[in-house]
Amino acid sequence: MKNIRNFCIIAHIDHGKSTLADRLLEYTKTVESKEMQNQVLDDMDLERERGITIKSHAIQMDYVLNDEHYTLNLIDTPGHVDFSYEVSRSIAACEGCLLVVDATQGVQAQTISNLYMALDNDLEIIPVINKIDMDSAHPDEVEDEIVELLGCDPEDIIRTSARTGEGVPQILEAIVNRIPAPVGDPEAPLQALIFDSVFNPFRGIIVYFKIVNGTIHKGDLVKFVNTGKKYDADEVGVLKLSLSPRAEISAGNVGYIISGIKDSTEVRVGDTITHVNTPCDKAIEGFQEVKPMVFAGVYPIDPEDFENLRSSLEKLQLNDAALTFTPESSVALGFGFRCGFLGLLHMEIVQERLSREFNMEVITTVPNVSYKVYDKKGGMTEVHNPAGLPDPTLIEHIEEPYIHASIITLADFMGPIITLCLSKRGMLTKQEYISGNRLELSFDIPLGEIVIDFYDKLKSISKGYASFDYYISSYRESNLIKLDILLNGQPVDALSSLTHVDNAVTLGRRMCEKLKELIPRQQYDIAIQAAIGAKIVARETVKQVRKDVTAKCYGGDVSRKRKLLEKQKAGKKRMKQIGTVQVPQKAFLAVLKLD
Repeated sequence: MKNIRNFCIIAHIDHGKSTLADRLLEYTKTVESKEMQNQVLDDMDLERERGITIKSHAIQMDYVLNDEHYTLNLIDTPGHVDFSYEVSRSIAACEGCLLVVDATQGVQAQTISNLYMALDNDLEIIPVINKIDMDSAHPDEVEDEIVELLGCDPEDIIRTSARTGEGVPQILEAIVNRIPAPVGDPEAPLQALIFDSVFNPFRGIIVYFKIVNGTIHKGDLVKFVNTGKKYDADEVGVLKLSLSPRAEISAGNVGYIISGIKDSTEVRVGDTITHVNTPCDKAIEGFQEVKPMVFAGVYPIDPEDFENLRSSLEKLQLNDAALTFTPESSVALGFGFRCGFLGLLHMEIVQERLSREFNMEVITTVPNVSYKVYDKKGGMTEVHNPAGLPDPTLIEHIEEPYIHASIITLADFMGPIITLCLSKRGMLTKQEYISGNRLELSFDIPLGEIVIDFYDKLKSISKGYASFDYYISSYRESNLIKLDILLNGQPVDALSSLTHVDNAVTLGRRMCEKLKELIPRQQYDIAIQAAIGAKIVARETVKQVRKDVTAKCYGGDVSRKRKLLEKQKAGKKRMKQIGTVQVPQKAFLAVLKLD
């Protein structure tokens, strides 16, 4: 066990984690040269296309140093703020981590956020400066930033280039010499932490675990502590580039178990695996439940696909434990699910994966956050959907979630960024220079204001330089009202939203204008209205398509023309009574991009 090292790679998005993992696998000859490709651990097409890591990936490497054989378990992690939950799961299974910082960009918001997560778990941190071969690299300045951040010696920092392979041997030596071996007793009762799971259509659910104490053998009868379910270990093994079966796995190691589990609800990330005959005293503690930040309704385009959508979401939830969903129904869209996501990118990725992996085309409603609604009797209900809001006469006040946002940027963009945050009802709480021309701005902003387009705007006004990280700080009382969109007098619940009283009229007007462009013309006029309670605050009309019924009248009395027009008018009125307006999917998406 003293020759096992468990470590992960953490960094801000696009600082070169996946490329560095490629070089480590290449150097330790874990991957044959013919199988080698860029982002070798990113096995989803979506990850390769976008150049981002969505899921953390575990792989075992063999390494020899001074004639001694070591087993290195590497877990590569995502860098985007939406997938920080994946990072927390990886950190829970490790004793040390490589903190990678880009030599051209320096320390960024997500670097600091992931670092604090690692420090909370008492991980040994090895700082690495990557991309030193780039023309725009300034490693000396970045080294000063890391020394200030970590309080380490400059000699502890390894300079490397993941593209050329420079510095990779020093990283492997540092992993062996500086990261502690896992602590545990192979003879004690089995205690293994589940940190991930994937669904395989042929073999059921494959569970990834890290053994804290004890040993697991093929064929053992095991139990999942939280669910109380019992299984036979049909196959256990370690994670190479593909699954590699073993007869047994003992304390300190990372591996997988296949036991033919078919029901997704039986596997919970953070659960403990133990033996049925000699169970451990208590489950492993300290694993946090995921808290969704953004909620949106997901509905099948064809109502008959509701059950297919349910099973698709359950299978997706195994590969993505941060996704939560509960059934709901909408007047406009029928039966669907209210899903909880960690952010807008996460929502986009889930929608894309449903389409690619399960062939499910879905309609997604306007995303919103959860609010605490207090009634006049002193009771509190949590509302995830504006349609579920109680009658306004019964509401005492509404509280909305506030986040503490940290933005690291160049001083040149400070003015526009502060203007953007203030326009989103933000309050500047702290402003300090980190080094040279770079500073950190801290804001308190309502989460509902940043849900839709904040990140895109921040990137465009800072020319891509600003980095953004946040965490929920508290719930605060706000003057919020429900804005309804009516089509021909009928509310479309999927387009209703909770918004601040100051923004309501402007938002209503912009939504009506946008919908007027997107809703196709019918045989009768369509009135699009924005309403706050019973008060209409904006209106647009989609004009009807009309046939020229008077074209055949080429003379004679005007009453002939009037008779034809009256007949047409009566027909239009009848149509309007029985006609329903179909809202196209682009209309729901367009509301997200109102600017």
